[in-house]
Parts: sequence; structure tokens; C-alpha cells
Amino acid sequence: MKVFLIGGGGREHTLAWKIKQSPKVEQVFCAPGNAGIEQIAQCVKISSDDIDELAAFAKKEQIDLTVVGPELPLTLGIVDMFQDEGLRVFGPGKDAAMLEGSKAFTKELMKQQGIPSAFFSTFTDAQDASRYIQEVGAPIVVKADGLCGGKGVIVCQTLEEALDAVNLIMINESFGDAGRKIVVEECLQGEEASVLVFTDGKHVLPMPSSQDHKAVFDGDKGPNTGGMGAYSPAPVVTPALEEQILEEIMKPTIRAMEEQGHPYRGVLYAGLMIEDGKAKVLEFNCRFGDPEAQPLLMRLKSDIVPVLEAIADGDLSGIELEWDPRATVCVVMAAKGYPKSYKKGMEISGLEKAGEMKDTVVFHAGTENSGGKILTDGGRVLGVTSAGDTIAEAIDLAYSAVEQIHWEGVHYRKDIGMKALEHRHKTGD
Repeated sequence: MKVFLIGGGGREHTLAWKIKQSPKVEQVFCAPGNAGIEQIAQCVKISSDDIDELAAFAKKEQIDLTVVGPELPLTLGIVDMFQDEGLRVFGPGKDAAMLEGSKAFTKELMKQQGIPSAFFSTFTDAQDASRYIQEVGAPIVVKADGLCGGKGVIVCQTLEEALDAVNLIMINESFGDAGRKIVVEECLQGEEASVLVFTDGKHVLPMPSSQDHKAVFDGDKGPNTGGMGAYSPAPVVTPALEEQILEEIMKPTIRAMEEQGHPYRGVLYAGLMIEDGKAKVLEFNCRFGDPEAQPLLMRLKSDIVPVLEAIADGDLSGIELEWDPRATVCVVMAAKGYPKSYKKGMEISGLEKAGEMKDTVVFHAGTENSGGKILTDGGRVLGVTSAGDTIAEAIDLAYSAVEQIHWEGVHYRKDIGMKALEHRHKTGD
């Protein structure tokens, strides 16, 4: 069969890598792809948000299954368009993707369903938001309502920071139309984790837990990014907590979407805050996380294609997944200055050496091939991912591979996975 993958980041390289392993797959196309993806798939120069052109390509090439990686085309309605054209596609429809496309929509849905989350208010007027913040005080979280590539959430420790955040989003329009409405919510305390599930709108197939590292610097300092690294499993998510997350968060959300006439099919990602053995929802995403996809899909032993097909066809019943019991760690290598301004076009060396290392895959995110040279072409450039019998072994392997790779101004966190080691130390595992 022919598979068409939409996107060009680390998540999409990981999906291409996993899809390519399937004995069912003869050819993989990717739009627009990157320098890593083009080594295993045929890349086509169509933007991931040009849904008309993408549909035309899928029809022309008689694609058997299209897999949508990023959130933007999902919220633009790519799935609905493909289905209307008789094309088989994996991902939630436009109305279901509102779970990520509008934070206000999602907060209201959780409130109605009694799904544990932070208290909140929504605003379309900056002065009203500022007055509310002065009433409730800090710490507080200010979020742009729409899509901001993981950068539209500002955790504010002081009133001044919170008022500045309102101005940044609503007055300065730093996130464009995504900031016309904002959500101001309680600043939850605890430890973050991510839980992702496959769902056909009724059945739920959970993946192992993982933990992302959002802040750009060690010790969770600095501004939020799209993610500086991740590992799986996350020890903070105990078996009892997994049960609570499934029964009190994931299943009620999927049920609610179906009841509203927007059945959710695809990957549902819950970003969670864990405190005192209980989880509350920070956010939902309507696709694989990036970089969580890298450690998760590296642990998936089963063929991913039958799962994607079953969801596209609306029936996951009878599908089971086998997972590697080992731990996996992904370290994101980024451009100097990210998530603010950064240079592109730096030549990357050491990729081949790193890629030859034991139980390690170097997934490309922001890269391009220029005359046989691999150059940086984004803020997050690579996701170096390793598997080990223990989390400590996986960390050591990933950082050993990272040390082989160089370019001018490379930046990465040195503490990815350290929280997992702290848990192991506390419990004596």
C-alpha cells in the first residue's frame, strides 16, 4: 500500500520510520518532509496546511492511507476534506480537533463533564483580563486560546508577569489571531506527565506514559518551547494513576465528544499535572506529541499501520499492541536562541557516527539537505533517541550520541530524564 504522511518535524520522521517498517507498506510519501525523512520516503514540496493541494496529490497518486502529523491541518479540516473526497485518512475531524484548536472550548467541556482541571476564566478584552488577574492574584497561567506551536502558555509567578502576558498576547498580538481570546487559569502545582491514547471514538487503546521537558533550559528554567526532550515510561504515572487518567479523563472526554456529535478518532494526548497521586488536565492535543512520539514509537513493537487503518475505518476493536519494556529517552538538539530568533543554514556534522550507535535513532526535525550537506532549518533540529534496560542506561546512550553531533551554536538540555532517576531513587527501584 501507499502511505502519505503530512508534516515535516521530528514527530513525522518518527512516524515515517515506524510506518516504513510495516510489511504492508510499499511506498511512503511525505509533505513537506525534511532531510531525515527524505532518506526513507519520497518528499513532496507541499505545505502541510495547503489542504487542497494535499488532497489533489493523494487522489493523483491513489494513496491508500494518509496520516496527518501536525495540529494545524487537523484544525483546518483536512480530515473532513479527505473523507469527502473518498480518501482514507488518520486523524480527528475539524470539530473534534477543537480540543486543541480552542483552549476555551476544552475548558468549558471539562467543566461540564467534571473532568479534573484548573479553575479558569476566558476573556476577549485585555482590560477585563487584567482586572480579573488583579483580583485573583499570582501565580497564574495566561494562555492564548488558539494554536501557538506549544509557545502560547505563559506561567506567571507575579502579577506584573501576568499583566505583561496579557499585553503580549492581546495588545502586541504576538500570537496573531490565536490570541484574540485568552484563558486565565489556576497555576497547578506538581509534576507534569503526558498520556496518549489511540481511539476510534469509542474504543480506547492507551500508550505508555511519558514526560516532556517544555522549558528551554536545565531545571525547567526559561521560556516554554515545543519540547526539549522526553522519556518513557514516566515513573510519576503509577498503575493506579493510569487507571484514574483513563476512567476520569480520557474516556469521559471521548464520550463527551461523541455525545456532541463530534466523534474523536485519532491520537488524543493529555498533558497532565500530577499532585498527591491525582492527575488534572493542563491541555489536550489532537495528535502525537513532539518529542513524546520519539520515545513512544521507539517502544512500540507492533506494526503501527493496522492501528492507523483501524482508526481511519472507525473500528479499533480486536487491535492489541505490544510494547518494549525498556525505557527510552529523546534529547532535542536545538538552534542557539530558540524559542526566540535563531539562525538557519548551519552545517551539521557527526550524524552518521551518532546513528550507528547501539539502540539509537537520530530523528530529524528542522533540517534540510543542500547539495549533500545536512543543514539546520528550524529551532528544534534533531531528536536523538535511545533505548536502554533502565532509564539511566537510556539517558547515557542518548547523551553519548548527542556528543557526536555538532554545529555552530547547538543547544540542548543536560537534564532530560533526571526526574525519572529521582523517582527511582526515592522508591528504591
